[in-house]
Amino acid sequence: MGRVFEKRKHTMFARFDKMSKTFTKFGKEIAMAVKGGGVDPDTNSKLRVVIANAKSANMPKDRIEAAIKRSSNKDTSNYEEVAYEAMCMKGIGLIIETATDNPTRTVANIRMHLNRGGGELGKSGCLDFAFDRKSIFIINTDGVNTEELELELIDAGLEDIEIEGNEMVLTASFENFGNMQKALESKGLTIVSAELQRIPTSLVNLNEEEKLQVEKLIERLEEDDDVQNVYSNMA
Repeated sequence: MGRVFEKRKHTMFARFDKMSKTFTKFGKEIAMAVKGGGVDPDTNSKLRVVIANAKSANMPKDRIEAAIKRSSNKDTSNYEEVAYEAMCMKGIGLIIETATDNPTRTVANIRMHLNRGGGELGKSGCLDFAFDRKSIFIINTDGVNTEELELELIDAGLEDIEIEGNEMVLTASFENFGNMQKALESKGLTIVSAELQRIPTSLVNLNEEEKLQVEKLIERLEEDDDVQNVYSNMA
């Protein structure tokens, strides 16, 4: 019975840690959005998107409002987005996106994680060939004529569309993020989430032991407080 309790307690704390990390991530994104466009989501399109993403991750309304309030304070830290590129075994590439108020600390931590996990930091731009940056939007399809919508969104830069249950996943280029957001909002559609993602142009296969090693490195990186996202081209 004691072992079962300890296992449940460990699982509970793991979930709490993951949720706390997620909320911290959105808190930083809110801070950067507020610094760039103000506290009013009606006039700050980036903040509108971050709030929608935070809600979809079950971040409580009061925590979202508190993050916006903190970010409006001139004394709060200024975060900046910095992406690092790294290489692992057999051509596995990693792009590590961070939000940091101290790049010197962040790059030192990233290098430490990579050294311990069998990777090394690469030069900026070394993985440009391995990833395409795409705008990914998810909307609810209730009451939506998907065929008509697809035609209407071509002018906004729509590249691909997938239906998953009652949700629609829309893909556009990195440059068309703003155009797609405006087009969806002008049609009164609710954006469930909107992200800039890095999609690998091809995938690298590893054996199970190698795959486990890379997964552990990615997990170690994702646990770092400054890291927002980690992308890889591992199959």
